[in-house]
Amino acid sequence: MKKFLLPLFCLFFTTVFASKPKNTYVKISTNYGTVYIKLYNQTPKHRDNFIKIIKDGTLNGTLFHRVIPQFMIQGGDPTSKTAKPGQQLGDGDLGYTIPAEFNPDLFHKKGALAAARDNNPEKASSASQFYIVQGKVFTDEELDSVEKNRLGGRKIPKEQREVYKTIGGAPHLDQNYTVFGEVVKGMIMVDNICTVKVDGNDRPLTDIKMNVSLVEKKELRKLLRSLKE
Repeated sequence: MKKFLLPLFCLFFTTVFASKPKNTYVKISTNYGTVYIKLYNQTPKHRDNFIKIIKDGTLNGTLFHRVIPQFMIQGGDPTSKTAKPGQQLGDGDLGYTIPAEFNPDLFHKKGALAAARDNNPEKASSASQFYIVQGKVFTDEELDSVEKNRLGGRKIPKEQREVYKTIGGAPHLDQNYTVFGEVVKGMIMVDNICTVKVDGNDRPLTDIKMNVSLVEKKELRKLLRSLKE
């Protein structure tokens, strides 16, 4: 009997530690609503950095400073906390970047969370600036054009094409900006923000401040139950 104890013990722990890790969920609240986002485990560097800057309060009080309907809303510039009306934003950062984590299965569908970046050859991401895709619905002909003119001939997988044709998104950004999460509830917040008036730099005329936090156990249980209903 004893000779089977060690193998069974090892099998148990191998199964436990080989199981898929649980996802972290994030809540972003504004005066236009609240959005819940699942962070992807396939992009651990972006996930861990986002968790870090949420915990230290970096994102709280920053603005959604760039809003383009049928495309995306962008925020996370630390200098936006004290920005004057009409001030151009988007150059603020935290002094480091996150290496790109491109994954062919993670794409810019509507509701995708992705990292903004400057025009660096490594396509490394900003440490704090991010965007959430609103996007638009595409036809096959439009997607063919995106493949030819924006993706350098790279073909969009069939399953992803169907998403872009039904739910929508921003396919021209795929494999150029790191997607590291997705909205699971509250997309209406993004749609609401996309209706606001903006200036010539796409900054909303009225500041849209955010509060960002991790979804803790009690609220997470409620969220996961609501997603199953």
